Amino acid sequence: MQTIPFLKYKAKKESNIDLMKKGNKEAFIKVIKQHELTLYRVAKGILKLEEDTEDAIQNTIIKAYEKISTLKNDEYFKTWLIRILINESNLIIRKNKKLVPIEEIETEKYHIDSYENIDITRAIEGLSENLRIVTLLFYYEDISIKDIAKILGIPEGTVRSRLTRARKELYEIMREDGEVEL
Repeated sequence: MQTIPFLKYKAKKESNIDLMKKGNKEAFIKVIKQHELTLYRVAKGILKLEEDTEDAIQNTIIKAYEKISTLKNDEYFKTWLIRILINESNLIIRKNKKLVPIEEIETEKYHIDSYENIDITRAIEGLSENLRIVTLLFYYEDISIKDIAKILGIPEGTVRSRLTRARKELYEIMREDGEVEL
């Protein structure tokens, strides 16, 4: 008599993204906590004021929770989340298009962030917004050029040229400040 080997049923473990799509709040919190620093760095790179940065992050988390079911490809969750954050940051910028009191500008100028190298952080802050965003995403968040292009909705060649321009401008800024020797 021939025996049939016992087949073990192995249930596929659901990813946190799958659990999030089913409404699991704990999975959502866990994934958001994994991306906290990324969200902060990107928002801070776009927005100057800490309050605006916090608002953008909070709005992003709420929108991501509400719209998680619209995420088509789970592996692009981080890209999708950053795109929401950039949109929310841009909304805040549009709402804040007004005069800023001089006192606010002076205190903001000397604000020290928790980045390791404050000189390079200040140099990056001196870049135009489109150069600053690609620099932060590429160097601080280690996001590929291809993914940055998707996030920003621009061609990969544009991302490359912005990174090149940003490097040149950073070199000039650092050289003027005496940080880089010839």
